[in-house]
Amino acid sequence: MGFLLDSQEGVGKGGSWGCVRTLIRRKRVDSARVKPGGQQLAKELSVPHLIAIGVGSTIGAGVYILVGTVAREHTGPALTISFLIAGIAAALSAFCYAELASRCPSAGSAYHYSYICVGEGVAWLIGWALILEYTIGGAAVARGISPNLALLFGGRDSLPAFIARQHIPGLDIVVDPCAAILVFIVTGLLCFGIKESTRAQVIVTTANVCAMIFVIIAGGYLGFKSGWTGYEVPTGYFPFGVDGMLAGSATVFFAYIGFDSVASTAEEVKNPQRDLPLGIGASLFVCCALYMMVSVVIVGLVPYYAMDPDTPISSAFASNGMQWAAYIITIGAITALCSTLLGAILPQPRILMAMARDGLLPPFFSDVNRRTQVPLKGTIVTGIGSAILAFFMDVSQLAGMVSVGTLLAFTMVAISVLILRYVPPDEVPLPSSLQGLINSASSRYGRISQEKNGEDPKVSVGQSKDAAEPLLGKEDASAEYSLAKNLFLGNSDVFLNEENRRKIAGWTIMFTCVGVLLLTYAASNLGLPRSLRFTLCGVGGTFLLSGLVVLTCIDQDDARHSFGHAGGFICPFVPLLPIVCILINLYLLVNLGGATWARVSLWLVVGVLVYAFYGRKHSSLRDAIYVTVADADEIYASPSSILV
Repeated sequence: MGFLLDSQEGVGKGGSWGCVRTLIRRKRVDSARVKPGGQQLAKELSVPHLIAIGVGSTIGAGVYILVGTVAREHTGPALTISFLIAGIAAALSAFCYAELASRCPSAGSAYHYSYICVGEGVAWLIGWALILEYTIGGAAVARGISPNLALLFGGRDSLPAFIARQHIPGLDIVVDPCAAILVFIVTGLLCFGIKESTRAQVIVTTANVCAMIFVIIAGGYLGFKSGWTGYEVPTGYFPFGVDGMLAGSATVFFAYIGFDSVASTAEEVKNPQRDLPLGIGASLFVCCALYMMVSVVIVGLVPYYAMDPDTPISSAFASNGMQWAAYIITIGAITALCSTLLGAILPQPRILMAMARDGLLPPFFSDVNRRTQVPLKGTIVTGIGSAILAFFMDVSQLAGMVSVGTLLAFTMVAISVLILRYVPPDEVPLPSSLQGLINSASSRYGRISQEKNGEDPKVSVGQSKDAAEPLLGKEDASAEYSLAKNLFLGNSDVFLNEENRRKIAGWTIMFTCVGVLLLTYAASNLGLPRSLRFTLCGVGGTFLLSGLVVLTCIDQDDARHSFGHAGGFICPFVPLLPIVCILINLYLLVNLGGATWARVSLWLVVGVLVYAFYGRKHSSLRDAIYVTVADADEIYASPSSILV
């Protein structure tokens, strides 16, 4: 039996390698055996609830403005194709999310998947980035509601004084009481329970969808009546060329962010293997269809160069004699913002809960209320934090930081799919409370195994050199040279060795990701010297294409069939689909701008310090004992394990 000990004691003795082992230690898929008495969330959600959460979190008020800005500056009448391309790109991430959500149906979303497939260090950074995303996202959405409410009541300054925005001269800030009040209302609703909050989500999402359907139907009628003047422009269907259309796709891609909120509710779904993939896929399809139909209508009513960048839909209807439609469109924008606010605050308490369960955050966040069966304390803390930001800060300048967390999560989910398929974890951590059972099993089977392998039977359990073995393994240089030589010479027998196959796959995944990063950075950074830029593009492209070829040729790991909860959705076209997904997301990350990355870096540095001084020392895997999957099942099947 392969008994491997990964404890803080070992870390201290191992020096720098011990610290690396801490960062790459991975947890098992199903923690129910490890924590049989843990508090669980209420399983109340079905496919319609998940669709409401996904659509409500995705379709915000931005679409009511985005169509005008993108059409004027990038696409012209080709806006519909840009939405289609962006929807296909988002679907790549949705496929990856669907497989991992059905295999690992637990709270935490991308943080949870990264912890299982990659390691604790990367998982912590993803979770920390998602905390920033949902906090700023919720505050930004809340501050966007009060101007729309004012428009509904007659103008910018029409709200009652006690909820209207006020400027504080001494501090030179604009406070927004309405935004803070709305955050507290949504927080209170989420505290009542997932079923009650989802009902509210269904109501506001339905109202938003109805407003968009009105735009499609009424706008279609006006279009046929006026002859679709927006498409009769002298510049043609692609006034900015194909490049402009692709630039528009990169911009509207962010309108699809939000479907990942569905994955964060995995622990509350009645039938996660079936319902989670359906919920993710259906919500993304509904959003893409609505976006495309609205864009078809709006760019057809008014020439793209005559669109109002601030109120494109309302002005398009007004130019065709339907000024009253502005009220319906404003109501749609308000309901869209309310549903997005629900979708922004809902996932964060569950991510905090997942991180606290793993010991990386204080146990305060892991408490689940026995009556409502929601992470009540985490929800209240999330609401207070978002309300304070919404009240005091104009977070519009920080909006780009929201995209960093999402794109990092999308990228890591795609990488996790590759790892799951080619090098799934073959060892799982067991609690130190099972040390007696492990020692007992070791005494029965260890000596036989060591004698067969020609090893010294006096070597003690837990002294294995492969403890907490990383993804890429550890072999000496001669083995590396031999392996590379066999590949170069076309010796197919090397693939018959499972250890070598896993090693090849691990290195290939790493070099593919490095190649994607080099390619996207060089292609986006026009300030680099021409020779250096083309060199980096060539090296990155070579790594990328070579990785795709190697992963296509070698077999996927047979253990993938039994990894996690079997019987769910299987992502198609692996490895091509995840690699393209990584390429798209890294390209968007690289192009977010230096100012955004500077702000995010400060937040991530704070996260590193929190992990170093708290998370690393309190991790539930601190004293974990790693054994093979088969050995773990055997230990848990032992009658003695029930008493531990």
